Amino acid sequence: ERRQAGHGSHERPGRDRAMSGAAARPPGSPGHRCPAMQRGAAALALALALLAVLPCCRAHEKPQPHGARDQGNMNVLFIIADDLRTSLGCYGDPLVKSPNIDQLASKSIVFKNAFAQQALCGPSRTSFLTSRRPDTTRLFDHNSYWRTHAGNYTTLPQYLKMNSFITLSVGKVFHPGIVSNHTDDYPYSWSIPPFHPSTQKYKNAKVCKGPDGKRYANLVCPVDVKEMPEQTLPDIQSTEEAIRLLKKIKSTGNPFFLAVGYHKPHIPLKYPEEFLKLYPLEEIHLAPDPKVPSKLPPVAYNPWTDVRSRDDVRALNISFPYGPIPDDFQVLIRQSYFAAISYMDTQVGRLLNALEEQGLANNTIVVFTSDHGGQRYVMYESCWSLGEHGEWAKYSNFDVATRVPLMFYVPGLTAAFPLPKQRVFPFINPFTDKVGNLPRGSMVESNVELVELFPMVCQLLGLPLPPPCPKPSFHVELCTEGEGMADPWNQGATSVANDESFVFTQYPRPADNPQPNSDLPLLDDIRIMGYSIRSNDYRFTEWVSYNPSTFTANLTDIHAGELYLHMSDPGQDNNLYNNHEFAALVRKLSALIKI
Repeated sequence: ERRQAGHGSHERPGRDRAMSGAAARPPGSPGHRCPAMQRGAAALALALALLAVLPCCRAHEKPQPHGARDQGNMNVLFIIADDLRTSLGCYGDPLVKSPNIDQLASKSIVFKNAFAQQALCGPSRTSFLTSRRPDTTRLFDHNSYWRTHAGNYTTLPQYLKMNSFITLSVGKVFHPGIVSNHTDDYPYSWSIPPFHPSTQKYKNAKVCKGPDGKRYANLVCPVDVKEMPEQTLPDIQSTEEAIRLLKKIKSTGNPFFLAVGYHKPHIPLKYPEEFLKLYPLEEIHLAPDPKVPSKLPPVAYNPWTDVRSRDDVRALNISFPYGPIPDDFQVLIRQSYFAAISYMDTQVGRLLNALEEQGLANNTIVVFTSDHGGQRYVMYESCWSLGEHGEWAKYSNFDVATRVPLMFYVPGLTAAFPLPKQRVFPFINPFTDKVGNLPRGSMVESNVELVELFPMVCQLLGLPLPPPCPKPSFHVELCTEGEGMADPWNQGATSVANDESFVFTQYPRPADNPQPNSDLPLLDDIRIMGYSIRSNDYRFTEWVSYNPSTFTANLTDIHAGELYLHMSDPGQDNNLYNNHEFAALVRKLSALIKI
């Protein structure tokens, strides 16, 4: 059984440790090698393992083409989508048109079962950028900065910056605001101040045209870009800035870490209206399980308050908390969500095309993921719930809220270096380019967590790995609460059948029954924490008492529980927690939460 380092920190007595504002740094010099993790040949072993499982990488054993560099000098392009579920062609979705991300996946290692640690932007991003779980960052809402509220933890870009990387942030990478000290953690994490698109300030502006011709702040918001403030949209601006930076930094001589965070498909679903043409209404269907399951504990339900606040949804006069959205409007939401994905996909395509045009595709690792998300079952992928369980948006522990896309492109390893005049990332226009079946990338079945991302990037770059975190680790600046993804990489395209891998997620609630603040309770309002385990076969959650003043969970005071079996119930609709037939399994999984 796989037991995550650092899990169980919720049992420690909580103390609010105000830390100094000094920049966090690993022990000793920037090149310090962590004593507990001396793995001199780790990157080489990983490369050899990949070459063994990826025959394409040995297609032509010739000297590297001009511009290719050894693995120790690789750059990193880190692309983060916002609220993106695994509704992508490369994850088996037959409807969504995502040709550019699918093209990236065809040249990558793709993790089929990757999970965020909390289905909320700020806690998730802080978690995977520091490699600490939310119980250690003490961030469950959007109202604290980990360096002053929990510990002076070193971030992934900060660690790379200390190892001579130029680190750059474009768009939504850290969650903005208090969560990242109103600076996106600059200057600790970034070489220059992060870029935010100027039009993001109009995120919730009344720019959505209604049937009456008036402008509203709607959930469903296809727009004519020429009519928007500044005649553009945030993700278009972010792509343009990222391309500008690629042109400037390619000749600096330093490796770079460029993080690009796209805002879509986060609500409001605002995107260029032409993308609606890709999704005729007659091809859009309701969620496969649109009703609230009869055995769902009330504490587990998210009443999608943010969605209800939008002008077009408010006009529907839906009862709180369980009132359903009318079927015809559900279809409109799903149509716009898919259109927003395709819009974001074109921005990813423009960015990857520019990476290649600047001669950087052969020496830049590309990581693509989302801050939270999940999959229902092959055709029913989710992250941002689209009516499954009668829910909309995130804010839960279900697979639909925690499962994310995750893929790594490593030049010369996950794909062969291109032949002369052969393209790696040509831009694919979803309206005009006919795309056949792209070759499938190597799909890893094992469960992995985003908290493992930090050490995985270090391993690919050949950098010293952060050591495992002790318990507690508030005083430790550099460590990881992730186990690392080395084993799934070494397994290649399929996981070992008897490898029972566990991932851990959590979500807070203010009360046992749905409240207006159930989706996003402030720290002081949290009374219950849902700790969840996802294994190969089960999703198990227990909702327990939580004291926000001491940051302590009482794991013996159980308010409710959930148990779902993936094989017979992939949609997680039939809760078996109180079924006597599964009492022994419940005891086993409950004991794992207490570790």
